[in-house]
Amino acid sequence: MWEDASNKQGGRWLINLDKKQRGTCLDNFWLEVVLCLIGETFESESVMVNGAVVNVRPRGDKLSMWLCEAKPQDSIVRIGQKLKNRLGIEEKVTIGYEVHSDTMSKQGSTAKIRYTV
Repeated sequence: MWEDASNKQGGRWLINLDKKQRGTCLDNFWLEVVLCLIGETFESESVMVNGAVVNVRPRGDKLSMWLCEAKPQDSIVRIGQKLKNRLGIEEKVTIGYEVHSDTMSKQGSTAKIRYTV
């Protein structure tokens, strides 16, 4: 959770999936994310990656990669770009980065997106 000392100052790259994508898409995305974590795909920025989580929900699923930092922006964006590339997400589809402190203090059902790729 974001209260953990190693996550507290960070955030997450969040990918929302429609429940129709649950079968093959979610499974393939999860496999690729795990392989990214094992293979240190993010090179020198791999030290910023704390882990990944899948939330399966009735309305739609969420896949997120948790980072220990909310800055520097360029490193976070590079991680997001590599993640999006590795998952084969189309150029026109954006994924967003939420900072945990924003999520904890959000006013509605969604937190502010700090960065997008």
